[in-house]
Amino acid sequence: MVTTSRTVDARTSRGTALGLAAASYVLAVVMMGTTMPTPLYPLYEDRFGFGSATTTVLYAIYAAGVIASLVLFGTLSEALGRRPLLLAGLVLSLASAAVFFAAGSLWLLFLGRVLSGLAAGILTATGTVVVLENAPAGKERLAASLATASNVGGLGLGMLMAGVVAQLAAAPLRAPFEVHAGLLALGVVALWRISDRGGRDDAPRGLARPRLHPDARRVFVAAAIGSVAGFAISGLFAALAPNFMSAALGETSPAVMGLGTFLFFGASATAQLSLKRLPDLTLARAGAASLIASMGLLAGALSAALLPLMLVSSILGGVGMGLLFMAGMRALTAVTPPPMRTQATTAYFLVAYLSISVPVMSAGALTLAVGLTATGIVFSGLLAAVAIAAFAVAGRLRRAEPS
Repeated sequence: MVTTSRTVDARTSRGTALGLAAASYVLAVVMMGTTMPTPLYPLYEDRFGFGSATTTVLYAIYAAGVIASLVLFGTLSEALGRRPLLLAGLVLSLASAAVFFAAGSLWLLFLGRVLSGLAAGILTATGTVVVLENAPAGKERLAASLATASNVGGLGLGMLMAGVVAQLAAAPLRAPFEVHAGLLALGVVALWRISDRGGRDDAPRGLARPRLHPDARRVFVAAAIGSVAGFAISGLFAALAPNFMSAALGETSPAVMGLGTFLFFGASATAQLSLKRLPDLTLARAGAASLIASMGLLAGALSAALLPLMLVSSILGGVGMGLLFMAGMRALTAVTPPPMRTQATTAYFLVAYLSISVPVMSAGALTLAVGLTATGIVFSGLLAAVAIAAFAVAGRLRRAEPS
């Protein structure tokens, strides 16, 4: 194999604090765009005349875009380099913001969601690895926490920013996307502070199926079950929480809706950063227990029509999702050789986003038959059962912990 000097220099160079911050920012700012429509859905529903079932389809279309992007582009940065893929993600996110800014029909909303899904698919695989690769010496665990916290933290910040800006702006369906476009432009500038360790001469070019190293397969199963539990619950909150608040709890403020869903992802990012020193097994079991409690409180909140109880449920759900997600990602990357980490993270996110789309679509269909409240209670029970399974298999993550 002939290796270029650019690749040697990139791989032997150490990350810097500025590079780590820049990589985390790019990942977070693209992920913001994927959730910004969430607190705006009631406004879109009034404008275009659709209901909660269509809202779940919009969310599932986004997840389908993520899955397609992961399959098509998930490992391409190994051959082409990290920066070209990150730039493509930023451009797709800017295109999504432009479509939402100009949206005059429901079909443009669908287009905007597909574009944001494609952007997110690139960033979840490539961006996560870039954050890890830009860690300064001795900061590998911090980088692993930032990689997952930037992902889910970006999701939460997108909801909060869109809700607050929509509440204050004269054009609530346009102003949030103007702000986001400016943040994305800064992301393009930040790209040049990122160390690019992709572009391997021996990397496959074109479509490549994500593969797992044999040592990672057992860990992957346990991590995937936790990912299914956490991401399915995050999809339930992101897709249906505004409808729960408006229809079941009587809350219509975009800012409050943005805050309600931000609590989930904000709590997730906070838990990951503050508890990063705990062992993976402890994180996974605490996360699963938190998800079980969250689903119990959500069922109670919907039954009694209590908004404060739902907000507590959102916080606990975010903590649980964040801890399970971080524990699984850390354990998986710990047993995966560096050249295969992009493939491993791609496979991990494929499972995660499949677990978003299927339950959300099913919940949307069920709301047509039994209504929002009953749907929320049914899915609370089902997802609590998945969280129990995640708790049961968490022991498999112990072997991936550093000695």
